[in-house]
Amino acid sequence: MAEEAAGNAVDIIDLGSDIPDFSLWGMFAQADWIVQLVMLVLLGSSLWCWAIIFDKSKRIRRILSQADKFDAEFWSGNSLEDLYERVKKNPDHPMAALFVAAMREWQRSVTGRGAGKLGMGLQDRIYRVMRVTVSREMERLESYLSFLATVGSTAPFVGLFGTVWGIMNAFEQIALTHNSSLAVVAPGIAEALFATAMGLVAAVPAVVAYNKISNELGRYANRLEGFADEFGTILSRQLDEEHH
Repeated sequence: MAEEAAGNAVDIIDLGSDIPDFSLWGMFAQADWIVQLVMLVLLGSSLWCWAIIFDKSKRIRRILSQADKFDAEFWSGNSLEDLYERVKKNPDHPMAALFVAAMREWQRSVTGRGAGKLGMGLQDRIYRVMRVTVSREMERLESYLSFLATVGSTAPFVGLFGTVWGIMNAFEQIALTHNSSLAVVAPGIAEALFATAMGLVAAVPAVVAYNKISNELGRYANRLEGFADEFGTILSRQLDEEHH
């Protein structure tokens, strides 16, 4: 009886030692190396996406606040030349950069040549400079957004690849052990589905953030273009007055 009890105790201990670890780290550690590689790629992509999201959100809040302050200064009725002298050395946001580029072209063209000799050529150059500046500044603001779009569109498929590979390994294990019980199948299936879950965890925030940030930058681009049109109109009116 004592020997039988001891044997049962050993069996219980052996069964306990064979219980798979279904924690996140356990599923990662037990997975095939290809599935592990997929998980690491998805984890790295997710972390990089969150870094981009936080950086872009912070930068958008800052440039919107700076644009509001600059707008207030621009329409305050004070001299534009004084405003230009204050910001020309350090135009630290797109609206200021747009204003400085236009004023620099205006002063470069008018100084020493007379506005009456310039006419529409000056207006065309100023509008062209402002369009180039808007395009350049928006390109800087939109940097790395393509990475969010790429992760959002490809991460689920990368995770699915890890899942398919893991399920193939689970079926291979069934064939080798000739045992199709849930205890044999469950660990491999869980590890495989973990890859899909990681793909979705990487993709969903990337897609949501990409759409939100793109919409905010689109509205800001429209604001810059509106400011460029208004500023161009002011300079054109001043040019007309100097003609007469």
